Amino acid sequence: MKTDQANPHPYVGMWVTADGYIRHELLPNGRYDEARGNRNSAYQGSYTIDGDHIQYVDDTGFTADGDFREGVLYHAGMILYRT
Repeated sequence: MKTDQANPHPYVGMWVTADGYIRHELLPNGRYDEARGNRNSAYQGSYTIDGDHIQYVDDTGFTADGDFREGVLYHAGMILYRT
């Protein structure tokens, strides 16, 4: 994934669960910031996107992945929607 501030990747932005509890902000610089409930920046790290697949590596080394399908992000048993 190559992106920059002027031409961000189409998936860059905020993704949230239906109840708003989990919020993933995919930043244009290849970093993400995940908030959970009242805890801002609960997890932070980098991500890469290949097609409709996203791979996360948090700053502690933990990895996870997900897939974008029809405008929805499916990640680790969660369903997140674009805001």
